[in-house]
Formats: sequence, structure tokens, C-alpha cells
Amino acid sequence: IFCSACQQTIYPYQLLYHKKTHKALNLLGFDSPQTKTDNKTLLAQRQKLISKLTKIPKYSEAHRQKIDYSFEFLTDNHTPTSYCDLANINNPSTFKKTSNALIKALSICQDKNSTWQRDMEDRFIVLDNYGNRSDTCFLGLVDGSHGVTAAETVAAELPLLFLDQLAQVDSSYKKSKDEQQILDSFATVLKADYREKERIFSDKPGNDKTDKTNAYEWIHKAYAKSFWRMDRLLQLGRNEVSKVRWTGCSVVTCVVERIPSEEIHGTQEEENKHYENNRHSPPAKTAKGVAGLLHIANIGNAHAVLCKNGKSYCLSKEHSTSNVSERNRILQNGGHISTNEPDGLVEGFLKTTRGLGHHGDPVLKRSVIPVPHTISVPIDDTCQFLILASNGLWEVLDYNQVHTLTLTTFTDYVRMHESVQPNGTSSSKCQYSMPLTEDNLNDSKAINNLQDGILYSNKDIFLNDSKGNLKQNEPKYSGKNYLQKKMDSKVFCDKPASHVGEELLKTVSPVVSKPPSLFEEDAETYPSNYGPQTAGRGSLCLTSEALYYNAASYVSEQLVKTALAAGSRDNITVLIVLLNGCDMIP
Repeated sequence: IFCSACQQTIYPYQLLYHKKTHKALNLLGFDSPQTKTDNKTLLAQRQKLISKLTKIPKYSEAHRQKIDYSFEFLTDNHTPTSYCDLANINNPSTFKKTSNALIKALSICQDKNSTWQRDMEDRFIVLDNYGNRSDTCFLGLVDGSHGVTAAETVAAELPLLFLDQLAQVDSSYKKSKDEQQILDSFATVLKADYREKERIFSDKPGNDKTDKTNAYEWIHKAYAKSFWRMDRLLQLGRNEVSKVRWTGCSVVTCVVERIPSEEIHGTQEEENKHYENNRHSPPAKTAKGVAGLLHIANIGNAHAVLCKNGKSYCLSKEHSTSNVSERNRILQNGGHISTNEPDGLVEGFLKTTRGLGHHGDPVLKRSVIPVPHTISVPIDDTCQFLILASNGLWEVLDYNQVHTLTLTTFTDYVRMHESVQPNGTSSSKCQYSMPLTEDNLNDSKAINNLQDGILYSNKDIFLNDSKGNLKQNEPKYSGKNYLQKKMDSKVFCDKPASHVGEELLKTVSPVVSKPPSLFEEDAETYPSNYGPQTAGRGSLCLTSEALYYNAASYVSEQLVKTALAAGSRDNITVLIVLLNGCDMIP
């Protein structure tokens, strides 16, 4: 894995020690991460810092301890544990077939990280033909906290609550009788006085100009309302064991929606007709070349990353004490953040500042709000991968590292597949017209292109701490300006390499592992729901559906194994989606 701080390539099992070394050198006042120091230099620097510290009126014993710990760490000169092949993971890759033409393959890999965790608290969601629509797929990942009860409940009920909100606006979303029966059972909980608080989600649409600009606002309001209702249902405490420490969870969800060809090339007359018939639904006119849409919502520290045209884009937001805006919100509303390293804990208990559940402690719940960050982006044939992952991956790897590792392991797997083809033939050939270099990956023009394509990003709706009512903030950013601010802000304060605009990765040393065995080249093994791919852009496209599934499995397992080797201490779940652009990697 390439370290953007010192420009060195390191193995995953060395990553944790490597980061600690950088942090210790920085704390002792060495500006350059490449500084080579001996024990004599370290001792002199320690004495210099302590001398300055004792002269300060507000002497901090805690800071003195940090200096001593850093000095001891650097002088110990201990070597990281030798890497051993992590051949067996807790839950090997699971294939999920989808009929959505935007998705070539989908794979989920999990590991409970038995060294540090007793139970697997993560859950995932893959719903094909969501709302009885063949062109729509619902994906989700739920990262449980302090138990699995809330995660299991959210995985089962949140997609249903969201579907209910969508169906109220867009008649193309259908609910089955069983689903409607479950929703009817929630009526006893969501009473009239509670529904009164939800009026903010049902604001009447404004003028035509506003509606067309924010064509997908209705979806984001549906997300917000379904998260709000889900949190209310968790307040019932079903299957909770503790009386004060109820479980909670972080969530990231994504609706993958294919745009019909007649909508892509629709005329202005068709657009107006569509808009009149579906007042709240998106207009027919969409940028030419766009094949579909991603509607993403996240809450907590579960994240989504889109790999587009060789670059990575984080489509979610970090809701934890490392986020300065989240810290300010909690402190301004009377909450408390402890001094625990590195960024403190909400009420001394929880790192995440937003989430579902955690109702056992009313003081904690006043600060941890169920308000998701939502965003809608278009996707086309330049989009290669979509990665949803729990905190176990992101706590040791930033999204640029994950993107580059994904890209490299996928291309490595394709090359291995080429090498085993009989008679020297190959079912695939990737065109490498753009090498993986910092300059190419960190392309401001490409970043601007994605910003221009943002269709809508939500306005946060916050909970009133004193009465539990809702209030809506005025949007500070929208469209390109919003995303630029989002990218520029230091959301991942403890992971500086995770920002767009900083140095990206040049090379990757993936964890060595045997690739999964290739399936027989038989169309009946994985019946295709879409036509065979044709050649384009001067390169042969991948034609074996089995290859896609095996490649997705291989990549997801490598990401999990890399996180384990890098020192992750949390449950790890990775959901990877191979999009149409994966076989035309530039």
C-alpha cells in the first residue's frame, strides 16, 4: 500500500506500525515523516519539548505523557509481526445475482475479526427488483454497535419503510400484501401526534423552476422520513437485553436506478408530459450518456465510495467526533465529548455522532440524531466500482487506498484469467491508456465533472434537543458548490489521505492470496439478465459472467484480508458492485 505521507510502499501488516511512527514523529516535532533519527537525537528532542512544556503556565501532564509514549515507541525499535496468509475468513464471499443492467456482479465478504470482536454485528441488504421495478436495486450495509439487535431490525425494516415513502409519491413502486400488512402494524406506534412532527418532510413543492432544479428532493425527503420512523420503531426496545445500553447502528444504503433509454433521449414535450403526470418524481430529461442514478444515504461511520474513470469519490459523510462540524453541533446543543484519544467520545461512550438506536440512554440520544446525509449522482459507462463498507475497513484504510487496491486487484485477477485461457486466447483485455499515477488519479477536471453531475444533495433536518421536534436548516451549499465544500472540509480529520485533492496512491502491494477457482465457461451457470457485451473503445470487453462474479469475490476478500492485516479492530463487511465500466478500465 502506498503511503502518501512518506511516499513509501508498505505491506498491509506494516500499516498500523507505520502510521503510529508518523504520529509519534509528528508529536515530537519532526516535520518530515521521512526523518531518520537515532536514540540520541530522540532523547535531545524529548528533553527540549519537556523543557518548553514546564515553562508554560498551563502545564499539561497529559501532553507530557504523550511525549514520553512517543519517545518510548520510537526507541523500542520493535518490528511488526510477520505477515501470515489469512487464508480463512469468517464469512467467505457471497454472490448476489441482480437483474439490474447497470450491475455486472455483486459480492459481499465479511469477517467478525475474532481477535478483537466476539460477535459479528454487521448486516447487509441486497434487494433486487426493489418495489417490483426490474430496473431498481436496493443495497445496504448496517454496522451494529454494542450488539446486533438494532442492526438486524434495521436490515429487515428500513427498506420497507423507505419503499412505503417512495410508493406514496411514485406509483411505479409497488408493495406486496405481506409488506403492506407489516407497514399497517406500525400504525399503532406512529400515532397522529407523531405524524404531526413529520410535516416538515411533506412540504408542498414550490414553483416549476425549484422542482426541476431539485428533481430528486422527494427521494431525499423519503430517506429522511424513513430513517426518522426507523429510529422511532427502535425506541420500542424489541429484543433489547440491557436496560440502559441499548444497541445502535450506522447505516449506508444505495438505490441503483437504471434510466430507460426513452428518458435519456426524451424531448422537451415528453419531459413536460412526464413531469405533469408525476408531480414529485424526476423529470424525463437527463444528461445524454447517463445510464442510471445512485441515491445514497448514510448515517454514522459506514461509507460508500464510487470509482469513476480511474478516480475515487466518497459519496458519504463521516458522522463521528473527528468531524469538526459534528463536534460543534453536539457542544452547542449541550452535549459532552470526552477527552479520550484520538477525538473523544460522545457522552464518554460513543464515537459516532449520528445513528439509529441507542435509546437506552436518553442523555446520549439527545446528541446522537437519526438524520442521514443523502446525495444523488448519475452513473454511466465510466463508472467502474461501487464499494459499501463498514467501519472495520475505513478505520485502517482511507477511500483512496481502498479504490486503488480495488482497481489493482481487479486488473490482477483479469490478467491471471488471461494467463489460464486455453490456446493463448483471452476472453478479456483491459485497455491501460491511463497509468495509475498521482497526476492522473488526482485530476481536478474529473473532480469538477463529478461535481457538475451531482443532481441533488440533502438539507440536514435536525432534532430539537429539548422537545424532540424537528426543525429544518437552510441549505448552505447546493450542487457543485456543496460538493466542493464537502470535499474541501476535513471530514476525516484522523485520515488526512482520504481527501480528494491530496496525494493519491501510485501502487499497491495486495495481500497475497490464491484467487478463487474459475467457474466453467457456461452461460447456464450464471444466467444473464442482459445481453452480451460488445466490443468498444478499441478493447475487447469481458464476456464471461462467471469471471465477473469471481473477480468481485476476489476483490472483496482481498479488501477484508488487507484490513485484517492492517490492524483493524472492528467487524469488517465489504459489499462491492462491479459496474459497466469495470471492463473498460482506462
